[in-house]
Amino acid sequence: MEILEIIAILACSIFAGAAIYGTVVEHPARLACGTELAATVFGPSYKRAAVMQASLALLATLAGVAVAINGGAGLWFVGACLIFSVVPFTFLGIMPTNKRLLDPARDRTSEETQVLLEKWGRLHAVRSVSSFAASILYVYLGVTT
Repeated sequence: MEILEIIAILACSIFAGAAIYGTVVEHPARLACGTELAATVFGPSYKRAAVMQASLALLATLAGVAVAINGGAGLWFVGACLIFSVVPFTFLGIMPTNKRLLDPARDRTSEETQVLLEKWGRLHAVRSVSSFAASILYVYLGVTT
């Protein structure tokens, strides 16, 4: 059971750290370089992060659910729901913006591209908050149970 708790805490915390880094550091730095460059590097950055973050979110969810099912406090399930919430939010809330930003025909210098990049940053911040809340809950449960 302790191993599952450690896996949940570690995967969730790494996800949250990466999400917060993207929201607070990486994306603002991209935007500061101008719309064209930001739109150009968005694709490669997004593709690399998507694989890592999807894997971490699912691992943190499964481990949290496993802890809850195997006699852990019910709050482990709440934490699992919080970290899992980033998955449907990504597909429903962020993916339409991603697709527009990744469109090969997109004018990377346009005002619309700048607006989409700014929107993406706000949407991604939601993932950062949700994953951070899940991480805090998991850590709390790990040290109190």
